[in-house]
Amino acid sequence: MLKKALLLAAFLLPACFAQAHEYKAGSLLIGHPWSMELPPNAPTVAAYFIIENKGDSDDRLIGVDTPIAGQAQLHEHVHADGLMKMQHVEAVDIPAGAKVSFAPMAWHVMLLDLKDRSKLRVGQRFPMTLHFEKAGDVEVQVVVQKQAPEHQH
Repeated sequence: MLKKALLLAAFLLPACFAQAHEYKAGSLLIGHPWSMELPPNAPTVAAYFIIENKGDSDDRLIGVDTPIAGQAQLHEHVHADGLMKMQHVEAVDIPAGAKVSFAPMAWHVMLLDLKDRSKLRVGQRFPMTLHFEKAGDVEVQVVVQKQAPEHQH
């Protein structure tokens, strides 16, 4: 009986870590990186996550890259002339003690010049590296989902 329990635990342990889906860099926590499934013929796709700065000093996200895209740009949505517009930004401030959400219609990473569309199907994952001014580089795994999560922690 003990042997079966240990075997079951050995199989379930990796699943527990896969579900956690959080990353740490210095005082920064990066939670649940995700992307929507790529619609047919879509030229771009966005990636989302939450960054929580548990430290006493500000940091900045200064860049992003991934092997599945030729370019990965930081974008924000702004309200201008009665319309919501998306615009490229060079960096995103991550204030001390704050959470910054990268979500639809907010901050996000826009992936352009897609190279490996097979990684953009539901259930797939792809690597993405976040470059922070102080915390340095953090590689995360972005999970591709059918729809946005109901809530992000």
